[in-house]
Amino acid sequence: MQQLPGTHDTLSAQDTPSAQERLVRSAQELLWERGYVGTSPKAILERADVGQGSMYHHFAGKSGLALAAIRRTAEGMKAAAEECLSAPGTAYDRVAGYLLREREVLRGCPVGRMAQDRDVVSSAELRQPLDEMFGWLQGRITEVLAEGQRHGELAPGLDPSATAATVTAVVQGGYVLARAADDTAPFDAAVRGVLSLLAAQVTPGTGTTR
Repeated sequence: MQQLPGTHDTLSAQDTPSAQERLVRSAQELLWERGYVGTSPKAILERADVGQGSMYHHFAGKSGLALAAIRRTAEGMKAAAEECLSAPGTAYDRVAGYLLREREVLRGCPVGRMAQDRDVVSSAELRQPLDEMFGWLQGRITEVLAEGQRHGELAPGLDPSATAATVTAVVQGGYVLARAADDTAPFDAAVRGVLSLLAAQVTPGTGTTR
């Protein structure tokens, strides 16, 4: 297993990589549920079912483990988005696939939740994976839309970068509204709205699969 920043170079005989993996997964879940301050080392250890020595053997404390967990979450979200954005179909189809993919809306976005956590954003180290993830996502959607323009699928007047920023903001805002209402309807409405705006930029005759 590749070593993540904040880990030590050696493993003890009784401390297997599976314990390290359980720690990271438990930290991912708890950060999503409770945020950084609400996630105590004790809670992580209990959920991972490992001893205190295991945590401090693998990671330089809570912040080191949190960094590994946030990076893992950001990587997972990137992979899920890329699966949609690189799928067959028109640019509209691919962006629609990303917007309509299955999500646990009422739990909120696991990366967006960290971006709303003051203790995370105040740390340059913990914030970096979030900045990289959102930067990549906006850039990737921009690429897809620009490709659609080159293929004649989207109107030449569309601004791919501004539209990609809108798509990203709508998803994150939709999560917030849905959690505030304890109902997925605001998220679904936001997605339908941005898809309607994007559909208006589709060149007649190119067609979509949605």
